[in-house]
Amino acid sequence: MKLKNILIAVKDIEKSKQFYHDLFGLDTVLDNGGNVILTEGLVLQDEKIWKGFLEKEIIPESNSCELYFEESDIETFVQKLERLYPAIRYVNRLMTHSWGQKVIRFYDLDGNLIEVRTPM
Repeated sequence: MKLKNILIAVKDIEKSKQFYHDLFGLDTVLDNGGNVILTEGLVLQDEKIWKGFLEKEIIPESNSCELYFEESDIETFVQKLERLYPAIRYVNRLMTHSWGQKVIRFYDLDGNLIEVRTPM
């Protein structure tokens, strides 16, 4: 068995596709309307479909998991994030850990937690 994809629920597929393309360079591999597979295995699903499967409400900013990315030029990434998405909600702005690794955490447009760090 192997893990194939990570799926997140989103309110607006088109806005989310643009967000993940703008910031992370992820492109659409397959678009089935309410389900979109992006490069790197990220799947966006319309939250109405997800709610239908679960029969429960979606809890944005639940902080139970995160999407983790690495970026060696993190300062340029932060500048792009601030320029393209100035209203983004931060968990923590760019900081440096005691061991030297830089990190930023924020929520995507739907409250899914994202972490971007410099490689170790």
